[in-house]
Amino acid sequence: MGKFDWFWKAMGSTAERNNKKSKGIVAQVEGVAQKYASLDDAALAAAVRDVVRDGKIVDKPAFLAILLEASSRTIGMRPFNVQNQGVLRLLEGDVIHMATGEGKTLVGAMAATGFALTGKRVHVITVNNYLADRDAEWMRPLVEFFGLSVASVTESTPREKRRENYLSDIVYAPVTEIGFDHLRDNQITHRDQTVQTDADVALVDEADSVLVDEALVPLVLAGSQPGKQATGEITAAVSRLVEGKDYTIDADRRNAFLTDEGAAKVEKALGIDSLYSDENIGTILVRVNLALHAKALLTRDVHYIVRDGKIDLVDASKGRVADLQRWPDGLQAAVEAKEGLDVSDGGRILDSITLQALMRRYPLVCGMTGTAVEATDQLRQFYDLHVSVIDRDKPLKRFDEADRIYATVEEKFAAIVDEIEFVHKSGQPVLVGTHDVAESEALAAALESRDIKVSVLNAKNDAEEARIVAEAGDIGRVTVSTQMAGRGTDIRLGGADESDYEAVAELGGLAVIGTSRYRTSRLDNQLRGRAGRQGDPGLSLFFVSLEDDIVTTGGADVSVTARPDETGRIDSKRVQDFVEHCQRVTEGQLLEIHAQTWKYNQLLADHREIVDKRRAQLLDTDQAWKELEQRAPERAAALIDDQIDRDTLDQAAREIMLFHLDDEWSEHLAHMDDVRESIHLRAIARETPIVEFHRIAVREFKDLANRAVDRAVETFLDVKIDHDGAHLEDAGWKRPSATWTYMVSDNPLAGQGNSVISGIASIFR
Repeated sequence: MGKFDWFWKAMGSTAERNNKKSKGIVAQVEGVAQKYASLDDAALAAAVRDVVRDGKIVDKPAFLAILLEASSRTIGMRPFNVQNQGVLRLLEGDVIHMATGEGKTLVGAMAATGFALTGKRVHVITVNNYLADRDAEWMRPLVEFFGLSVASVTESTPREKRRENYLSDIVYAPVTEIGFDHLRDNQITHRDQTVQTDADVALVDEADSVLVDEALVPLVLAGSQPGKQATGEITAAVSRLVEGKDYTIDADRRNAFLTDEGAAKVEKALGIDSLYSDENIGTILVRVNLALHAKALLTRDVHYIVRDGKIDLVDASKGRVADLQRWPDGLQAAVEAKEGLDVSDGGRILDSITLQALMRRYPLVCGMTGTAVEATDQLRQFYDLHVSVIDRDKPLKRFDEADRIYATVEEKFAAIVDEIEFVHKSGQPVLVGTHDVAESEALAAALESRDIKVSVLNAKNDAEEARIVAEAGDIGRVTVSTQMAGRGTDIRLGGADESDYEAVAELGGLAVIGTSRYRTSRLDNQLRGRAGRQGDPGLSLFFVSLEDDIVTTGGADVSVTARPDETGRIDSKRVQDFVEHCQRVTEGQLLEIHAQTWKYNQLLADHREIVDKRRAQLLDTDQAWKELEQRAPERAAALIDDQIDRDTLDQAAREIMLFHLDDEWSEHLAHMDDVRESIHLRAIARETPIVEFHRIAVREFKDLANRAVDRAVETFLDVKIDHDGAHLEDAGWKRPSATWTYMVSDNPLAGQGNSVISGIASIFR
């Protein structure tokens, strides 16, 4: 840490003091709880008014005691001391580190209830739609005991129901739904069209996933407009190219480049003189490069799957189908063309926001996860959040075995199959974490060839995720999963009903096997954490090969020699240390990419804030009419002479001004996206890409508001305005008839091959 050691030590000691203070408060709870145990329900619910005044909790031990008693009565769960400590730290605005199986769902509900009792509206951010619905219903009796309201918003919630649900004191929802509703609300032309009610607190479950892993993923609202699509002719030409001869791929497999020979082949196939001529460089060359990226860097059943005649992206950090996620239009079309599918329509981006920018809109953010400590630096740097470590209620009994390292992927794979078969013969349940769909299916096939029944959980059947995961701890069960399966769902020994708990515990509990190390130790620990919940026995074991992605990437500049045995296994402390080194290198790379990408996104986030304020002013006041009346007084006077109602004139002016503000913002986003795609080329001219990006962004944004007003005045002068309002569509000023939402896979943290080709990745080379 160097010269800032004192700072991090001070931060750590502050967190430790806060935890000691919380433990002191929690120690008083049981004694105080006796006072409330004798009260009837009405009196208990009313008692909370004595400990919450003016939006503050004035007696924390009593407050926790009341919540404890209410939880016991309503949902039959009596919080442990460590859970009460977690509630306190959440109420202070921390991210709490609580191990898997320690009851984070109840902790989150108690904290959300606490915030709501102090007058704050709370959004509880869940990992998926299933958990939003499940947790809202599960915790409803506790919340409603105090006269508070709770609801969930999911992908299937109708618009009118959403509006109603967002008015609740506590709203459970996936971050994507909250983000998309925010974007849709930024397209309205009258305030009564608003769906989402702002919240004071975001309480984030699996906080590391939302705030770190997916922080830079943009949520996108798009409208119908033909995009740049790949043609069958271009796809056919590129499909015949040969790696190493016609194109090359860079070391970290993020970019593919045509060679002179490859370019000549494509030019001949397309019947053109040069890909790099003025008329081709911005059109055909772009599509050729997209087709090349689709061919060379995006692999079926690793980065995407084909299902029901369409492309479904795989979220590299979860191994699940990424709901509503797609690549930018040209790349999406290139992959569809590569797979021989119908090429989907393109769209114009109307608005977009990264998850990080979305979360920063909340006045207070807190969260919980089993792997917060490993994300401490990111949480401090990007959100100014502190991590509080909550002790386990019972000591950890899981045994974490040293990695088994092999020379080649093939030898490692064979060893994994042998190990699973060996453990399975004893009846001990096994959960295997793979890195992609293809690997999970290959492993399942190998096991089934040995008459081992396997439950496969991957991006092709994620609808059954919760059920499969809940049963993963049963006797003799073998579950093969891509990435982190079923976060939020407990794996109980002996099955979901724990009927065979003692038998499985006697066998050693759940055995977790990782088929490779992840790019960060945090992801390793997420998988490890599936075993050993609440003092259960368990085992974790990772297999590694010297050909694994983490080793070839993190150890690119280092050579290591070792002598494997006849099975290919390498038993060497030096090699173990080398693998640890490789992971530290990749962790550092990811943090640097995140930090750099944040700098690009932050300026646009600042611009968005300005546009949002302007939009709110136009929506909530008569500012639009005042500005147009000032700029075009004769037209305004004529409309007044026509005795058109002032409310109608206000709304007409509002719609005109908002149309052009939104249109200019959309153009700004598209232009800056194009700039970012090529900004890395500034380095060739010895310019700093990020500095040049900021210079261009500031220059382009400076005139956005003025251009929007100028165009609005022109429209105001020409468009028909009568007692029915402004007839914008008749004048050709038409908002898209159809809009849709999706997530652009624009996150360099997501793993190889899952980032935009020439933009983000190239900036950091």
